[in-house]
Amino acid sequence: MAAHEVSLDLLRTFHAVHRTGTLTAAARLLGLAQPTVTTQLRALEMAAGQVLFLRQPRGVVPTAAGEDLARRLDEPLDMLAAVSADLGRRPSLQGRTLRLGGPAEFITTCVIPALAETIAAGVALRCRLDLADDLLGELVSGQLDLVVSTVRPRRRGLHSEALYDEEFLLVAAPSLVADLNHEVLAAQPAKALQAVPLLAYAEELPILRRWWRHVLGVAPSGRAVLVVPDLRGLRAAAVAGAGLTVLPRYLCAEDLAAGRLASVLQADDSPINTMYLVTRAAARTEPHIAHAWTALLREARNW
Repeated sequence: MAAHEVSLDLLRTFHAVHRTGTLTAAARLLGLAQPTVTTQLRALEMAAGQVLFLRQPRGVVPTAAGEDLARRLDEPLDMLAAVSADLGRRPSLQGRTLRLGGPAEFITTCVIPALAETIAAGVALRCRLDLADDLLGELVSGQLDLVVSTVRPRRRGLHSEALYDEEFLLVAAPSLVADLNHEVLAAQPAKALQAVPLLAYAEELPILRRWWRHVLGVAPSGRAVLVVPDLRGLRAAAVAGAGLTVLPRYLCAEDLAAGRLASVLQADDSPINTMYLVTRAAARTEPHIAHAWTALLREARNW
């Protein structure tokens, strides 16, 4: 090997450390012992003649030289990994596994049914339900293939497309809505809703607070009678008449149509949150990812 050449193994190790942010996580991703990762990283820094990472109490932080090298390696190493993964595989979908991440309610209500055709074609589906930032980190590091993200991804090496605009509605059981003073509700909605029990996703009332400020121009008053970090739980409690809450339309449309829930206040401009479909740019043409991508964009028109 020529003196100026650097082993691809060293570059892969560097890339894994950059993406995961810690030597331990990189070792786990690569299937190596942590001392081996440390040794390879030092060898690369010696060959490059530059420090590539600054060691911190919790992980590592890339230097300017490290960021520059990572930028140059992102696409080539992702493409090489895709080629390596495909060696020996048949071009069909049979036997492939799609590792999917996203918010629990949206994945279980909309995404999984939309991927029935992909599963029928022979693709095994494995789901990871978590917050967007954590899932995007796992996508970048290669632990996931596809993510439905509630935030626009801004990391290098990712390809994204808007999937769905979820509209948020203020809803409650029809009996609770009937008991409201509708004259006050029309003239002073914030005042009319002050005494109504609130069902919230978190103590800080994040979803309720956003709806109140967007539609009414004020923050909600009072404390939630129920806090559960699952919109499906809030939906069930609202149907049972426990109070009012804010839900995405896709989750409560059937209940509204069946009369199990009613819209508390019609808003001309309801809050909207865009969902993004995200994968690694170098992996977007892999058959199982491309198949799921197409299926989700097609089915999103019906949500």
